[in-house]
Amino acid sequence: QVQLVESGGGLVQAGGSLRISCAASGPPIISYYMGWFRQAPGKEREFIALISGSGGVTTYADSVKGRFTISRDNAKNTLDLQMNSLKAEDTAVYYCASSARTALSQRVSAYDYWGQGTQVTVSS
Repeated sequence: QVQLVESGGGLVQAGGSLRISCAASGPPIISYYMGWFRQAPGKEREFIALISGSGGVTTYADSVKGRFTISRDNAKNTLDLQMNSLKAEDTAVYYCASSARTALSQRVSAYDYWGQGTQVTVSS
């Protein structure tokens, strides 16, 4: 069973940058594709980005494309999300997740394991 713990959230001004991380324990995460999601108050959890097990394939939501970068270090069992040009609407709790399925998916239901989330607040 994979256990995921996010870190690095905080308060940042609009236009600023923040890097959040996810540390995984348990089986090596190279067998899993990984994703980042976020959930703002009163809204559904939404897909942000995903990365394949090898790191060779990445996909982003249109709302963050060009501003956010997902990366992973399989040797360290970690997943990162570099967020640049942050906007007030990026404010949310950010979750990392992993999936052992073969086909890459942006759907929440496709992910088997989730972290507890880290709060990112962007002040305007």
